[in-house]
Amino acid sequence: MRSINLIFSAALLLLLSCGDTATSTTSPETDPAPAAEPEIKPMTATGEWVSLFNGEDFTGWHTYGKESVGAAWKIADGSIYLDVANKDGWQTEGGGDIVTDKSYANYELELEWKIGKNGNSGIIYNIVETDEYDYPWLTGPEMQVLDNDGHPDGKIKTHRAGDLYDFISVAEENVKPVGEWNKVKLVVTDGKVEHWLNGKKQVEYANKGPEWEAMIDKSKFKDYDAFGMSTSGKISLQDHGDAVWFRGIRIRELGSK
Repeated sequence: MRSINLIFSAALLLLLSCGDTATSTTSPETDPAPAAEPEIKPMTATGEWVSLFNGEDFTGWHTYGKESVGAAWKIADGSIYLDVANKDGWQTEGGGDIVTDKSYANYELELEWKIGKNGNSGIIYNIVETDEYDYPWLTGPEMQVLDNDGHPDGKIKTHRAGDLYDFISVAEENVKPVGEWNKVKLVVTDGKVEHWLNGKKQVEYANKGPEWEAMIDKSKFKDYDAFGMSTSGKISLQDHGDAVWFRGIRIRELGSK
């Protein structure tokens, strides 16, 4: 009787072992692993901070489409500001959007801004400057600069300070009141952009690929073929016809880890 039990137990173990083997062999075929998401490689600073504004003159800047900076843009107390005494429509006589002379790719930008009462402006980036496009916003996305409480755009989600204008609203409202300085960090790479406002990351998005193209198709920029198609380019401070100040503008290069 004991020997019969031993034989039965051995046979049972053999069957269980074969069953486990069969399961492990067929599992990958019946339950394949999900495809991996495309990886956006992290970036880290590889260069030193470089000032884009020396506090004294407009070296390194010009009005978009022109060779120099218009007279409405002025400098005082280490800041660039827009004198709107001669407002002409939605922009300023002698103003216009100013842009960097150089184009930049894979960088971290820092600056401070403050806005006048009921004011509107912006920081536009990845701009392609050619005779074909009359304004920076025809090619480059914008980080909004705004008096949220006083300007009509403050009532529109995705048009408020720190937003990716007309696309993504800030994670948390933390803009400072009119007349106070706000600190910006803008991280732009070939694949991802981050908007930071007053120490908090407010917006993060992929700046190329099907998801980005679908976002553009649902925005006010859908009819502009070149909008958002470059992941590098010039940087602009916008003249929207309202008083605005900028200072502490600096940039550094980023590279793959």
